[in-house]
Amino acid sequence: QVQLVESGGGLVQPGGSLRLSCEGSGSIFSMYTMGWYRQAPGKQRELVASFAGGRVKYGESVKGRIAISRDDAKNTLDLQMYRLNAEDTAVYYCNYQDTTSTYWGQGTQVTVSS
Repeated sequence: QVQLVESGGGLVQPGGSLRLSCEGSGSIFSMYTMGWYRQAPGKQRELVASFAGGRVKYGESVKGRIAISRDDAKNTLDLQMYRLNAEDTAVYYCNYQDTTSTYWGQGTQVTVSS
């Protein structure tokens, strides 16, 4: 079983930056994908960035404004976001996928507002 716990959300001003952290526990392996998704009110959940086997995949809406790092020894996945705007307001979810299952954290709210 896998558990994911996010932290670091909150209120940030437009143009600001924010760092989110995800800590996983259980059967997590570096070969499988660990990532961040987000869901804004009334919208579908979308990929922010994912990390697997040393390769990173970015969502189109955040490309160029984020950095993602994974520590396989600690089972953590950190997301640094820059130049935030109102469209980045969403619940951000940590995700882990292996060959049989997909796991989600409980989510952390990020609100971009002045």
